[in-house]
Amino acid sequence: MSYVDFPYRFDTRGRTASTTRDDHIRDLIEQVLFTAPGERAMRADFGSGLLALVFEPNSTTLAATTQMLVQAALQQHLAGLIAVQAVDVRNDDGALRVDVRYTVLLDRSTHSASFTAPGATS
Repeated sequence: MSYVDFPYRFDTRGRTASTTRDDHIRDLIEQVLFTAPGERAMRADFGSGLLALVFEPNSTTLAATTQMLVQAALQQHLAGLIAVQAVDVRNDDGALRVDVRYTVLLDRSTHSASFTAPGATS
């Protein structure tokens, strides 16, 4: 089975680009992380609010809050697809980095994915 790739684009044949299930799940995680609550029509609760915290002063309290916020959002929106094992949030030289370790419920395979907040230096 193929899945629509994110962000939406056309492939070399001019058709909607497709991707694998594992990449699709990673794309879904990225959408949850970088969508602000209220940004989607008819889904006002969708998203994590992660980008709103990018400009807050860096502290251990902020890191812990962000970690809990991300984990709760992933569990709320993707609980039918994944089980979140761990979330690590860190601020490296002004770049907000989020590492997520999760298990795909369909086949119990474990995956890790890293995300950097858009606009941050890499």
